[in-house]
Amino acid sequence: MSDDKQTSPGGGLNAYLILLIVGVLAYLATWLVPSGAFETIVGESGRTQIVPGSFALANEGAPMGAPLFGDAERAGFLSFMFEGLISGDRHSATIGLMAFILIIGGTFGVILDTGALDRVLTGTLKRAENGNGLLIPGLFIAFSLAGAVFGMSEEAIVFTLLVAPPLVRSGYDSITAILVTYAATQIGFATSWMNPFSVLVAQGIAEVPVMSGLMLRVVMWSAFTSIGAFWVYRYAVRVRRTPESSLAFANDARLREEGAEQQTLESAGVGDLVVLALTALGVIWVAWGVSTQGYYLAEISAQFFALALVAGTAGVLFKLNGKSAGDLASAFADGAARLAPAALIIGFAKGVILLLGGDDPSGASVFNTILFQLSGFAEALPDWGSALGMLGVQSVINIFVVSGSGQAALTMPLMAPLADLSGVSRQTAVLAFQLGDGLMNLVVPASAALMGSLAAARLDWTIWVRFAWKPLLGLYALAAAFVTLAQLIGYS
Repeated sequence: MSDDKQTSPGGGLNAYLILLIVGVLAYLATWLVPSGAFETIVGESGRTQIVPGSFALANEGAPMGAPLFGDAERAGFLSFMFEGLISGDRHSATIGLMAFILIIGGTFGVILDTGALDRVLTGTLKRAENGNGLLIPGLFIAFSLAGAVFGMSEEAIVFTLLVAPPLVRSGYDSITAILVTYAATQIGFATSWMNPFSVLVAQGIAEVPVMSGLMLRVVMWSAFTSIGAFWVYRYAVRVRRTPESSLAFANDARLREEGAEQQTLESAGVGDLVVLALTALGVIWVAWGVSTQGYYLAEISAQFFALALVAGTAGVLFKLNGKSAGDLASAFADGAARLAPAALIIGFAKGVILLLGGDDPSGASVFNTILFQLSGFAEALPDWGSALGMLGVQSVINIFVVSGSGQAALTMPLMAPLADLSGVSRQTAVLAFQLGDGLMNLVVPASAALMGSLAAARLDWTIWVRFAWKPLLGLYALAAAFVTLAQLIGYS
């Protein structure tokens, strides 16, 4: 569990550097672009809405540059990160969301530190050498679920290292190993109803209730995962029948010839099953609270903290991984620390918006002027066309901003009000974001998780892309269908 994509291989562009560059551009924009404002009304939902066609420039259309240090009224270039980190309250998309993210990180840190998930997933590999017919779809579904619930991404590298040798020796190929591990996690990541790195962050920033719209996303995850598992199963059977048909056949010669000893894998025990059962019940409890009780950040945080307590207690009682209560308390802190970068990115991106004058549509800001210009392009498209355009834009942005939380923090402050202006629901805008962000991770070379998984399977990136582009087109066709459906049914 990690914010899957904070840093590109080799330490090049990452979310922080990109946001800093955006901050510099935002500061320059305040000297070049005039501020503007919209008229607003309160809609039936209680949310403030922009009145179409009401935009007007302020200050006689003259740009007013932001100060360097900032003052009581406005964020400056050198203070925009601080201002972003302290913006809002416990229910806001900044402070409240950052606290929420840290608690979720701590909870999953405890669950993962018990080792229950590792043993349940790797236990099935003992049957790999026998070519068990249910192994391939079973692994795919398990890793997709891990991507949806835990936001698993970089952890797939370790599992790929374990899975690839026995699968290749069983007559499959390294492509199959990538499909059932890394690719499955990203499909789960992209179609999740509760991914803490993308869905929850984007919903919080878009001012959409956290974990709302759950049913359509569960249906979407089920459709993508079942179709993907069936397709991968058919591919794996074909490769096992005719190994030479694989694009990776020559590439896999090293794995076949080495005959590396398969690692000894510990089977899952009762304690592991108890921890995973408690996790499943916790997720169901959260879904119930959100859908029937209107729970939001504070309440959901309390639910996840309760899950950390009971899962940690079970881990201690069953002596999982030999952990003590103190060890699991440290695991909570470590898990929160892993999500600290995501929390920083949220504050960083909020600071950029404040540098542009803030996102209050009725207040004069450069942000509003940029939004007005973009809305002109959106108005030329039907609402479903705007929704599909958001899917395309998010996919392209993910090539450069490979952090899920970073992309949400960077794009959703703009996409959410743009959705209002173009007739797209904010929930649909979040859906377009998560699909565009997650699916593009299957091929983008800046993803450390992808490149690490390919290295673990000893599969060259060029071979993977030659194989993956056709199924990726199929996934995007399915994604476009769900985004269009969401817009047509007024998904909210």
